[in-house]
Amino acid sequence: MSDRKVSRSRSNPRRSRWAAVCAGAALSLTAGLPGDAAASDTPSPSRPLGQVLDVSAAVAGGLRNPDAPPAGANDWDCRPTRRHPRPVVLLHGSAGNAFNNWSMLSPWLKREGYCVFAPNYGGPPGSPFQATGPIPESARQVARYVDRVLKATGSRQVDLVGHSQGGGPTPRWYLRFEGGTDPAHPKRNKVRSLIALAPSNHGGNVSGVGTLITKLGLNPTVSAVVGQAWSDQMVGSAVNRKLDRGGDTQPGVRYTVIATRYDEFATPYRNNFLTAGPGATVRNILIQRICPQDMSEHLSLAYDTNAAQLVRNALDPAHARPVRCGLSLPVLGG
Repeated sequence: MSDRKVSRSRSNPRRSRWAAVCAGAALSLTAGLPGDAAASDTPSPSRPLGQVLDVSAAVAGGLRNPDAPPAGANDWDCRPTRRHPRPVVLLHGSAGNAFNNWSMLSPWLKREGYCVFAPNYGGPPGSPFQATGPIPESARQVARYVDRVLKATGSRQVDLVGHSQGGGPTPRWYLRFEGGTDPAHPKRNKVRSLIALAPSNHGGNVSGVGTLITKLGLNPTVSAVVGQAWSDQMVGSAVNRKLDRGGDTQPGVRYTVIATRYDEFATPYRNNFLTAGPGATVRNILIQRICPQDMSEHLSLAYDTNAAQLVRNALDPAHARPVRCGLSLPVLGG
């Protein structure tokens, strides 16, 4: 298995046409934790430094070299520390890849002292448009990757940080159906935390477009062009119905959802949020309630330094720090 790829699934040339639908759309869009409830002017160390061209540079890099990991990720010799005992696995969103989704957050978490890993999954090797395949299949690839990370690092658990599909149905399917958790013995879970940026937890109607396509019965046609992940993430899909039966969460897992009111894909944004079941905790955060001037939408939330601080607090809640709010723009982040 390549260090930069979860698995080599059979190539489907139709999936490469995500560029025409999902990637094009994405580029056009392109109770809180302790210390998270309000902005603060108090200096806090190591605030990530967002740059105006981060998103465009990452997208270009991900197109040129889609199998490359983002800076800071996939150091298989990394060993977790006592301060940061769990590796962090970053899961990209639909039609994205590890490089273009995580080129801001990955190097920053590495500088913060975490062991960071970022696979590609759910698409043919060499394609810049990953996470297009069936969500259960993607979840199985994630399961194999997490097992590899645990073995390489000697860790008992990981923390997952995901964006869009990578924060919603794919890791939730892994946690419930592919061995990520042991409900009878939660201390044996392979995952301690799932931290999700704009996750399509209960389906996304793409600002109404998905609802129209569903009502017209065209989801199979669209999925034939752009991949099964489209249908799997629509409101009311078989995948969503199966995930929601028995509750949103798994015992022993800490869930954090970071949503934006300007989301265009996972709409309405309240579909991002989860309800805690037995033995789990959930923190649903609307980022504008912490940083009112934050204008990030679905794509740019992964390049939002305000959101990055919330991710850090969720990874290490015992040392949570007040968020130092800055301006974050649609498409560009900040």
